[in-house]
This record gives sequence, structure tokens and C-alpha cells, in this order.
Amino acid sequence: MIDGPLFSIGKLHFYPYGMCMALGIILCFVFLMYTFTKRNFNDEAVDKILIIGIGATAFGIFMAMVFQALYDYIEDPSQKFSLGGSMTFQGGLIGGVVSFLIVWNLYVFVIAPRTKIKILQNNMNASISDALPIIPIGITIAHAFGRLGCTFAGCCHGAETDAWYGIWMYTAEFGHAKVVPTQLYECIFLFALCGVMALLLFKFKFKYNFGLYAVAYGVWRFIIEFVRDDHRGSFLGALTPSQFWSIIMVILGIGYFFLAKYLLSRFEKHPEMQAPVRQPKKKKVAAEGNVSEGQGEPLEIIEVLPEDNGAENVSGGAEAPAGTENSQENQPEDKE
Repeated sequence: MIDGPLFSIGKLHFYPYGMCMALGIILCFVFLMYTFTKRNFNDEAVDKILIIGIGATAFGIFMAMVFQALYDYIEDPSQKFSLGGSMTFQGGLIGGVVSFLIVWNLYVFVIAPRTKIKILQNNMNASISDALPIIPIGITIAHAFGRLGCTFAGCCHGAETDAWYGIWMYTAEFGHAKVVPTQLYECIFLFALCGVMALLLFKFKFKYNFGLYAVAYGVWRFIIEFVRDDHRGSFLGALTPSQFWSIIMVILGIGYFFLAKYLLSRFEKHPEMQAPVRQPKKKKVAAEGNVSEGQGEPLEIIEVLPEDNGAENVSGGAEAPAGTENSQENQPEDKE
């Protein structure tokens, strides 16, 4: 839809596809960090999951280009294997998930138990099993914004059409043409799937979002491939590469339900059921009063400690209100 950069600063050009992709990745990690924190993951668990996740995302982007280059080479071996810049999401997903699992398990089961370096020791109060219901929600956020970027860039489109639902955009295959906006359809689907998984997680404590994501997206992608008309190489007979991996995703997604129930559940630490790792901040409430120069009493600052609803800590040099004992014996100990 937009042929060229959205704006430029000197020689630095900002394209809508890249901006949407970057925004999606940022929002993905912001959501994960916020949700992990709210579910009582300690700082070490949050940091290490996110750091490994960022590395896996970078490697996934690289693998998205490798997979597409491989499809092109399989179709026409006369062309040299080249990372030309085109990417395929499922190749990136495979690269990202596999690299994350390798690094995570290497750290948890090999490095952490043997190291004497404090920063590499494992003091996390949550495991990857606790994070797996949350991670696919972040993936769909990033993916949905990526598909919005595809809509602006004119890639991943459907066939030419004169129907009312067609959108004019610049495409590599047809030039400026009115095509079925399959990118926009997928963007809407991903946001809807994101909402469903968030509802299941936060309201019903559903633990199998990763399996749901794999099955739902696999089915969707297999079907939408019949409508898409941007050539991405051949793989196995009549199946497109994406349809092949969609079948694999559905099979693995179904298997995940059993894996999570009978194996991964044993590694759950349930941080949301543990004692809070972050102490709530004290709330300062100003008592009613009228303070002006030369008249009236100074305001009392009452520190309300949420840990003890039955006592108040009075400070500021003023007397406690009538009927309130202000003895050291009845004061709660401030551990902060």
C-alpha cells in the first residue's frame, strides 16, 4: 500500500513494515514483562526468560530468512542460496522456539547446577512451564503487528480481485493491483486469538495456551494458503511450505496438551501461589486539617501499612488522634 519509506531522517529511512514489526516485538516483551511481574515471578525469573527470549527472537528472524532462501533454492537450484531479505514466519517461529528451548534447558540443567558464578546460579521462583501459558499471547501480539506491516508493504497478499473487499496495493507479482488482503485477515485473526488466549488465561487459568495457539494458527494458515497468491517456493508436491509446517504445528499442538498435563506440570513452581516477592509500597494519607501561617495545627502524616490493618503508624511530631494508642509496643515493625 505504501511504496517507499514512511519518513526519513537524513539517510535513515523508516518503512512501515519495519516499524510495525519493531512495535509488535516491543509490545510483546512489554506484555510478557508486565504479566510475569503481576503473576509474582521474581526479578531473576523475569530477567532470564526475557533475555533468552530476546536472543531467540533475533535468531528466529535470521532463520525466517534462511527458511525462505531454502525454499527458493529447492524450487530452482540453479539460483545460488542467498539470504535476499524475504522471510517466512513459520521458519522464524521454528528457529525462535527451538533456540529458546535449547538455551533454556542448557542453562537450567547443565550450567546452573555446576557454576559457582552467582549471576549464573538458578534462584528463579518460576519455571518455563509457568511461562508457557503466557508466551503465545506475546507471540500473537508481535505477529499481528507484523501482518499489519505486511499490509502496508504489499507482501503476503491474496489473488487479484475486483470484489468490494479487495485493496489496492503495490505487489512484487502484479505491480499496483487490487488483491485479496489476506494479510489484514490474518492480522484480525491473530488479535482475536490473542484475546481468546488472554481470556482463558486470566479468567479461567487455562494452562494449555501454547497447544491452542499451535493448533489454531496451524489450521488457519493451512486454509488461508489457498487464498494467498504470493509465490513463496515449493516444498512437497501440491503443498506449499506453509501448509506443510501447518500440519506439523497442529500435530505438535495436540501433542502439547498431553505433554503439558503429564510431564511439564511436574516442573511448575506456581509463583502466583507463593508469598509476594515484591513488598507493597506504603501509602501516605494526609489527615484533615487547616494549615496556614501562624494558626492551626500542622497536618499529620499517617503511614498506613497494608501488612497490618489493625494499627497505624503516626509520625510528624504531632500527637496521635484521641483514642489511638501510640506506644512502641503496639507499633508494627517496619521492615522496609
